[in-house]
Amino acid sequence: QVQLVESGGGLVQAGGSLRLSCVASGLTFSSYAMGWFRQAPGKEREFVGVSRWRDSSTFYADSVKGRFTISRDNAKNTVYLQMNSLKPEDTAIYYCAVDRYGSRRYENPHEYDYWGQGTQVTVSS
Repeated sequence: QVQLVESGGGLVQAGGSLRLSCVASGLTFSSYAMGWFRQAPGKEREFVGVSRWRDSSTFYADSVKGRFTISRDNAKNTVYLQMNSLKPEDTAIYYCAVDRYGSRRYENPHEYDYWGQGTQVTVSS
C-alpha cells in the first residue's frame, strides 16, 4: 500500500521560509516522479513543481520559480520542498504526489497516481 505523508507546514510571516517533507512508503521511490501541488480555499489544485527520476529534471510553476526548490533523498524515500521568500498568496494546503510514469504533462494533477493528505502553509502579511 502506497502512503505519502507530508509534514513541515505552519504559519510564517511574509519573507520567511519553510521546508516541507514528504515521506513515501510502499513503492520504489527512486523510480517515480514526485510532484508538489497546492490548493487555496475556493481555488483549483495548482502545480508547484516536480522532480522527475526519468531524466533527473526538475520543473517549477512560474509563480514559485526562483523561490522554491525541490530536492529528494532516495535513500530516505523523501522529497522536500524548500520555500523561501514566502508571500501571502502562497497560503494553501500543500500536497505531494507520485506519478508512476513520469508524464510530460506533469502540471496536470490527473497524471498523478497517489497523493498525500496535505499540510497547511499560512503566510501572514
